[in-house]
Amino acid sequence: MERILVIGANGQIGSELVDALAAKHGADNVIAADISPTSLYGAKVYEVVDVLNAVRLAEIHDKYEITQVYQLAALLSATGEKAPLKAWTLNMDGLLNILELARIRGEAGKPLKVFWPSSIAAFGPNTEAVNTPQYTVMDPNTIYGISKLAGERLCEYYFQKYNVDVRSIRYPGIISYKSPPGGGTTDYAIAIFHSALKGEAYSCFLEAQQSLPMIYMPDAIRATISLMEAPAENIKIRSSYNVSGMSFNPQELTAEITKNVPNFKVHYAPDSRQAIAASWPQSLNDEAAFKDWGWKAEIDLASLVKDMLKNVRVTN
Repeated sequence: MERILVIGANGQIGSELVDALAAKHGADNVIAADISPTSLYGAKVYEVVDVLNAVRLAEIHDKYEITQVYQLAALLSATGEKAPLKAWTLNMDGLLNILELARIRGEAGKPLKVFWPSSIAAFGPNTEAVNTPQYTVMDPNTIYGISKLAGERLCEYYFQKYNVDVRSIRYPGIISYKSPPGGGTTDYAIAIFHSALKGEAYSCFLEAQQSLPMIYMPDAIRATISLMEAPAENIKIRSSYNVSGMSFNPQELTAEITKNVPNFKVHYAPDSRQAIAASWPQSLNDEAAFKDWGWKAEIDLASLVKDMLKNVRVTN
């Protein structure tokens, strides 16, 4: 029986991952954890956990006899640029605490499977931008991206040196209607739907032609769980896998929305996030994920837009 700890359970990915894992393994076997005093999404089992507190992590591990950890707590790209030292500490020390816990428990005969998300932010301005390969130049220029690249190297190091079963995905921009944007550079692709449904024009902080890899949350959750369920011998990459859903720019997203909301207007007012987006890939090659564990996206842009317009709940 799996006993699963999800750290960062009140965040954009964590909140939906808890539900998906609970449906698969039973709600009693999924421990949601975050720094807030309560679960924001009604998790059946919830613990207050700061991933920077290694003693508390060990306590929770032993209390529930944890077999899998999803370490999702992080400061994202745009937010991280406002507080780079805080972002580095949370993003790096949080991962290190989990990897060390897995090393120690593994040496004691209690192996711990770990998931940690990397990001397209780990790439940089000299990365091959179109159909970005699995192995290529990686020269991130945000503290978030730098921490993700360093994290990838740590994951591979702990696997090679200590045989920690750690697995990772380089998430593209993730779009979801269930939780608010979390301070990332791709947040426009969520906020734009709120404006469309309110009957308001949207002021976009990226340029009209700025293409980025994106993925709809159901595909992102499916990719994450599929990777974690794959046999260990199939996982050939222990840094992080490219995983793609689709690729589009704000103009293309707007055109798809106006098929359903004809009078919707977008104005472009690029800010500091445009420079971040311009340093990232426009599309990803995820053949390695397909070859190793069968990954294939199922949701396209048209389906995403229809589902978002149907499900986004707007507040005035």
